[in-house]
Amino acid sequence: MTTASYEARRFGIGSAMPAARARRLCPDAVFLEPDFAYYRAASAEVMAIIRANVETVEVIGLDEAYLELTGLPAPHASMRRIVARIRDGTRLTASIGIGPSKLVAKVASDAEKPAGFVVLTREQARTRFAGSPPGLIPGIGPKTAERLHALGIDTLGKLAVTPDETLVGPFGARLAAELRRRARFEDDAPVTEERKVISESRELTFDRDIADGAELEIVLERLVERLCGGLERQCRRGRTIGIKVRLDDFSTHTRSRTLSEAVDSADRVGPIALDLLRRFAAPRPVRLLGVRVAGLEPSSEHAEDQLVLPF
Repeated sequence: MTTASYEARRFGIGSAMPAARARRLCPDAVFLEPDFAYYRAASAEVMAIIRANVETVEVIGLDEAYLELTGLPAPHASMRRIVARIRDGTRLTASIGIGPSKLVAKVASDAEKPAGFVVLTREQARTRFAGSPPGLIPGIGPKTAERLHALGIDTLGKLAVTPDETLVGPFGARLAAELRRRARFEDDAPVTEERKVISESRELTFDRDIADGAELEIVLERLVERLCGGLERQCRRGRTIGIKVRLDDFSTHTRSRTLSEAVDSADRVGPIALDLLRRFAAPRPVRLLGVRVAGLEPSSEHAEDQLVLPF
């Protein structure tokens, strides 16, 4: 199997911190509001170019997709032609990674942004990134990386040869095996046309534990607004609304409610999430709060042209 991972230059300029704080820190900077209608239009142009040249395309975001190149004549030359057509047609650059699996292709596409073209075998990927931190691999998040670092495992090379008994205790047998497998760039997931997203959530871990219910409700309202804004941009809605509460003793609690119809707006999701929070009545200070909408489906008015935006 030959797989490519395409990733466009980011369509917008964003900040990981709130805009007000960013402006205080960088008073001379220019901040642009995101224009998701434009992003979707640009994405549609790019994906049309890709689909005109590749039969199987798995879109995983406005600016990213996996392409199945097996059986494509001269796949490397074909991908260079696609990059040129994207550049000429949209004025966007693209990073391409090509490998025997989605995992290799994804990491390769990230390696030389913003306009990289990287081709790697599994063994070449394993050698090239042996000294990289485990967090380089999709699916190994910051908390897992922290736990690995606490075990003295700070590179993919180390993780790939870590004995089972070292990982099974902290992570369990299934996750331990998966971590080692991914560190070795072993992946057999197929490129598929469909990518089903069954839920979306937003959550926040606090710098200090919060015991004030009114303060928690304000945070929940903001999380709902972020979540529903994302759902509306994705043209998705869901029937099950849930909250997640982690207390200061690290115990995690969830509550949910399923509706008769799917919703995506803050004025529908918010009151239910708030009622769930109030009914839970956290008995201890809270260190993490989250909200989720599950059972996602396309919004009927956008079912034909929906795009998924990852967060």
